Amino acid sequence: MTTSREIRGGYAGRVLRVDLDRGAVTTEALDPDLARQYIGGRGFNVRRLFDEVAAGTDGLSPDNKLIFGVGPLTGTLFPGSRFNVSAMSPQTGILGDSNAGGFFGQELKFAGYDQVIIEGRSREPVYLYIDNDESSDRVELRPAGNLWGRDVWETTAALLEELGDSRFQVATIGQGAENGVRFAGIFSNLVRPCARTGMGTVMAGKNLKAVAVRGRRPVKIADPVRYRELTAKMDSAIRDHDEYGIRVRLGTTKLVTALNDLGALATRHFQTGRFEAASRVSGERLEELYKLKSKGCGGCTIPCSRYFRITDGPYEGLASEGPEFEGLAGFASRVGNDDLAASLKAVDLCNRYGLDVISTSEVISFVMELYQRGLITQDRVDGLDLSWGNVETIFALIEKIAHREGFGDLLADGVREAARRLGPETEDLAIHVKGLELFQADPRGIKAYALGNAVASRGGDHLRSEPWFELSEDAEEGLRRFGAAESAFRLEHKGKGRVVKYFEEIAALSDCVEVCKNTVVNMEVLPFDVAAEMLEAVVGWDMGSEELHAACERVVNLERLFIAREGITRKDDTLPRRFLEEPLPPDSGPSAGSVVQIEGMLDEYYEARGWSQETGLPTDKTLERLGLAGDREEGK
Repeated sequence: MTTSREIRGGYAGRVLRVDLDRGAVTTEALDPDLARQYIGGRGFNVRRLFDEVAAGTDGLSPDNKLIFGVGPLTGTLFPGSRFNVSAMSPQTGILGDSNAGGFFGQELKFAGYDQVIIEGRSREPVYLYIDNDESSDRVELRPAGNLWGRDVWETTAALLEELGDSRFQVATIGQGAENGVRFAGIFSNLVRPCARTGMGTVMAGKNLKAVAVRGRRPVKIADPVRYRELTAKMDSAIRDHDEYGIRVRLGTTKLVTALNDLGALATRHFQTGRFEAASRVSGERLEELYKLKSKGCGGCTIPCSRYFRITDGPYEGLASEGPEFEGLAGFASRVGNDDLAASLKAVDLCNRYGLDVISTSEVISFVMELYQRGLITQDRVDGLDLSWGNVETIFALIEKIAHREGFGDLLADGVREAARRLGPETEDLAIHVKGLELFQADPRGIKAYALGNAVASRGGDHLRSEPWFELSEDAEEGLRRFGAAESAFRLEHKGKGRVVKYFEEIAALSDCVEVCKNTVVNMEVLPFDVAAEMLEAVVGWDMGSEELHAACERVVNLERLFIAREGITRKDDTLPRRFLEEPLPPDSGPSAGSVVQIEGMLDEYYEARGWSQETGLPTDKTLERLGLAGDREEGK
């Protein structure tokens, strides 16, 4: 029988530690027990943060650590390699963590590392250079003064030219991070961002401009024949799925039409759930007018992104990859803009400056609503006209935020801090949970997503659970899987605590093995029993589905302990007042009249989780079952 200390494949087996204070790099062996208990990527990162970053550490302190992590399936034939970047968040003051696809993660794995831990702060701007083959390691900190002040695209191009090898993968920051915008991200492949929670801001605070990596070490597979069989089945399951066709055509941009039809599309800062111009800014319209061809991440079977080019009008010649739904809708329905090309331009600006599109679109739509309500005037906002859909104002605010100029300086710390500075009468209108801005769907029309955002470990975040099942309307499956027929219906509350618990754990699986949630979560092609088979073939473990499921549950609970150290309890697991007290208006169609009844769902969720109803913290029994009893005191 294979023991927990026998890893025959999947992992690179090494951790790279970079000390920016001393300009030193060292390697250490990956702990096999850590691998078995936390699987990889997100799990590895939160364990390191919990152990090595003290409670109360400021996100911009040199004592904070920035950690890149990949998983056992990264760089294999499994479709869609990804990576996580984690730190204490300078935006929220709690767990910072973000995830991206593209090709950077697999290249880091090919270079021979499961994790890169970056400590301290360099005196001068540097970039981390990694160029490893099977016989040698070349890891250096190189000067980056010539790159400081350049945007994401300029930096990537300059580095590839300097290195003379286009096969390097570059993860970098733009001017937003350098100027201290607290929701700046780390961007690879130009438009593939670890955008949420300010990970780019942490990187800039360390005077680290970029990571450039080239690897030549193939990922070893314990049982290649069995793994090929399982991967072939996986590819078939993806291609045979009902959503395969539309996801290849439209990717996540399909949600503009889908959510608008449900009456749950974030419109004019969540004042209603339907946008009258949705058809003009939809994924279908993007495909019709500007799409050139589909584009996928490393090893992907379902290329859900796209290359596009604008061929006429004021933005003629703009060409890029993307966008995802969040950026497209964020600069369309959320801000009341009906010009598709202008939305693409706004996303492009955020990508180049290195800004999170969700946070950026929230702070802009927030002040537009304040302007609508007479709570802010033009003289307060540098003379800008904040009327809904004013694209020139949108572009101007993105520029001002990225450079922390004028009124943009007030918005650059995120919507929670902006509301605090603008006055108490604005705070109820700031759409965030625990300091992190919410996505482009109205929680009143999708109750499990509402709960998922309320309890997510990094703040307002749909990707910690992505509980799509409530859209299935399959009452029989709802009763079988979650003990309540109502769980399969989006406007119902019953059963949603159990739905969110399960989908948090399957989302953790996706982030730990480091593959795409579009397949693992939304298509459910990798349930725990299949994933355990996959890890047996790749790693050589005899891990069953129950042990794997427990590992993912362990990750969720350790993240809860981490944010509990920063003072998070049940009182923080809530939503903005708008979603709890203001029913969606009649023009929201099928969702009209709906509000979120959060407390009953929280009770059910805590019961399912084994967390205290009073505090929202894991009970002693839960921690002991998951092997976290020794972390109990720190998490109180």
